[in-house]
Amino acid sequence: MARYVYDFAEGGRDMADLLGGKGANLAEMTRLGLPVPPGFTVTTEACRAFLATGAEPEGMAQEVARHLSALEDSAGRPLGAPDDPLLLSVRSGARFSMPGMMETVLDVGLTDDSVLGLAKASGSERFAWDSYRRLVQMFGSTVMGVDASRFEEAMTRLKEARGAPDDLHLDASDLAGLTDTYKDLVLDGTGEEFPQSPAEQLRRAVLAVFRSWNGARARLYRRREGIPDDLGTAVTVQRMVFGNLGADSGSGVAFTRDPATGRPGLYGDYLADAQGEDVVSGIRNTVPLAELERLDPRSYRQLRDHMLTLERHYRDLCDIEFTIERGRLWMLQTRVGKRTAEAAFAIAAELAEEGLITPDEALIRVGGQGLARLMFPRFDTSVTGAALAHGIPASPGAAVGAAVFDSAEAVRRAAAGERVVLVRQETTPDDLPGMVAAQAVLTSRGGKTSHAAVVARGMGRVCVCGAEELTVDTENRCFATRDGTVVQEGTVISVDGSTGAVYPGAAPLVPSTVMRYLETGEQSAGVVAAVARALEQADAVRRLEVRANADTPEDAARARRFGAQGVGLCRTEHMFLGERRHLVEEMILARTDGERDRALAALLPLQRVDFTGILAAMDGLPVTVRLLDPPLHEFLPDHTELAVRVAATEARGELPSLRDTELLEAVGRMHEENPMLGLRGVRLGLVVPGLVAMQVRAIAEAVVARVRAGGSPRAEIMVPLVGAVEELRIERAEVERVLAEVSAETGVPLPCPVGTMIELPRAALTAGRIAQEAEFFSFGTNDLTQTTWGFSRDDVEAEFFSAYLDKGVFAISPFETLDRDGVGRLVRIAVDEGRAARPDLKIGVCGEHGGDPDSVHFFHAAGLDYVSCSPFRVPVARLEAGRAALERTGGGARW
Repeated sequence: MARYVYDFAEGGRDMADLLGGKGANLAEMTRLGLPVPPGFTVTTEACRAFLATGAEPEGMAQEVARHLSALEDSAGRPLGAPDDPLLLSVRSGARFSMPGMMETVLDVGLTDDSVLGLAKASGSERFAWDSYRRLVQMFGSTVMGVDASRFEEAMTRLKEARGAPDDLHLDASDLAGLTDTYKDLVLDGTGEEFPQSPAEQLRRAVLAVFRSWNGARARLYRRREGIPDDLGTAVTVQRMVFGNLGADSGSGVAFTRDPATGRPGLYGDYLADAQGEDVVSGIRNTVPLAELERLDPRSYRQLRDHMLTLERHYRDLCDIEFTIERGRLWMLQTRVGKRTAEAAFAIAAELAEEGLITPDEALIRVGGQGLARLMFPRFDTSVTGAALAHGIPASPGAAVGAAVFDSAEAVRRAAAGERVVLVRQETTPDDLPGMVAAQAVLTSRGGKTSHAAVVARGMGRVCVCGAEELTVDTENRCFATRDGTVVQEGTVISVDGSTGAVYPGAAPLVPSTVMRYLETGEQSAGVVAAVARALEQADAVRRLEVRANADTPEDAARARRFGAQGVGLCRTEHMFLGERRHLVEEMILARTDGERDRALAALLPLQRVDFTGILAAMDGLPVTVRLLDPPLHEFLPDHTELAVRVAATEARGELPSLRDTELLEAVGRMHEENPMLGLRGVRLGLVVPGLVAMQVRAIAEAVVARVRAGGSPRAEIMVPLVGAVEELRIERAEVERVLAEVSAETGVPLPCPVGTMIELPRAALTAGRIAQEAEFFSFGTNDLTQTTWGFSRDDVEAEFFSAYLDKGVFAISPFETLDRDGVGRLVRIAVDEGRAARPDLKIGVCGEHGGDPDSVHFFHAAGLDYVSCSPFRVPVARLEAGRAALERTGGGARW
């Protein structure tokens, strides 16, 4: 039969999966000889069994009874004894810290009889009734389901009637009456009397804590923190010690270092004559922990010594809860404390310097998400005031600018030196110039992986998406908030991509010293030195290369400064926008081969200049150029806007221009119901004469130019959206023909590898055959996710993603973090079969997942050679690639 209960003395911190974090750490402190009130832990296995069946697992009640009997023997008094009752706390304790997300019940064992015994034994009638009213309030809301606000309202009415500023000014008679009121609320709300059996209180409290694992706030917290739903929580049952016994008692929370900055020292809060929940609830103002040295020097010294012991033992920042009961210090909990990103890097570096942890362990202690937060400027939230609206924080950072409502206006104002924020209902590829020009992008629709979000992150632009509180009126060039405030074009607003808030006016910024270091190499003390140390260690241990997705020489140069080892994706379609767009329109409208050739000839030198600049920025490093991928109609005007323009012209009795008429006909002819699955990628190269040849010639001539300039260009040519080896074979022949032609014309060898993107399930499943024609693979995980799941990213996020997240279908969007079970399995199949056919096959990833911390770990484990991501995510990918290598080899411990 399974064992479900462990005494504190029987466990240790290595049993956190079974005993939960709280139970494991209480056991560890007990083993260290610290003053821990005795108790026992009901395991996570018991919770999982209860949640699966709705009934206590067989044997659990008997085990609890045996451990309770032992606890009563050690205390010398029974639970809820009428003359001198033993009282218990019942607390949750999951494997991973979830502070405040699940339930706690204190003072279990008090009844109408035992409250009188507690008053006599403690010598304080007020204390006894204060403890009893707390139990009825907690038990009534947590266990019996009474609305917690009803208890708060009763307390508020009593304090107002007595003129009491807080509960400390209520006397024993007041609290006794309040307890009766609370019991009446329980009866009224449930039809059941508050239970007078201490054993029943304990049993029901334990089961209530189990149930709280699936409470709304616990589920939300787990989703935000990426904690699995199937872990369950343990329950710690512990002898109560009391901080509300008078001025010589109290409770507090302490940190061995500042969790905001990482600076060493004793940090925290203390509240005299209070229980622990009073400290964290904010019902009374606490005093700094340093004040305890004056109030109770002996307890302060003991606490300081225990904190030093714990930090040395855990080798990390410790978060501690303690109670002082009439001058005696009790340690109630410790855990590795949560901290800001700045503190995480600072603490890891300092502990490594002190020799408490190794450099590898220091690297394991920090993470890419924290580094990303440190890279962006932040608003000084102490002076921002009320927000206009909130949306989804899609790309972190802080930006200030004048609101503009179309791409052209953003470009115009930015060219004049004005900072702007591009505000749209949603963005399209047409908005790219405006997004480049803007400091931030704000949309009223879309999610974290919408077009606006993906492109903004790639460019390092601040972005807030899905701000549904805003009504964006692009026609009248304004937006309105829910309270009726109208913001006209040109009005300055501030966008916080880290929190999703939008503020009026120019909120002051706090600059990022970390970004300055990454851009210039300029080092300084503190967090910058800690980040530099972590990145150096990551580079020393990682196996994965890190490349960048870069479409301009400027992006490529920035990526190299950030540590990129090449360009893993250069998207040629981004070179066809803006002023060059009319040339693409000419190519699409061409009715003869000659007209098409002239349009392509005009595009050729422009592309050659682009490629030359990128190859120069990445001299000596690989640059993978993807041939044109999106459907050609994306380069044409919007059908509705064009039709309206033509109709308006005809309504005035005028003839539409020939170009508008031709464009409208072309847009209609090229319309596709599902362009994601239409004429794009390799299919364009096979059906549009001259398109591939023009692009390859531009690449080849750029390589020649760099060689003649004394450079060392390493261009690679990537064919997108291949689903069959025959497609790649045909296109590769055309690529090699043009390379040979240019080489013969110039006398310069052109050893440009030709590979393909794996972005269709069929490509992954036939990777062995495709590898016969490909010298490298690069996984396009954005499209591979769309085609595997069978939904369009831009369409489904607004439609049902939020419901899927709420219902647990997704723990996180598969466009943010790779779906390992489905898409990940296709990746593994393609890697295995591709390498079986071509052992020297180079394999990387260039989708958005290449910069996602969790996905980087998967790509390392799957055996990829490199990841490629936006320039601003290169440092994050470097860091995570190092952490992945350590976790894979067991080189560090993860806390």
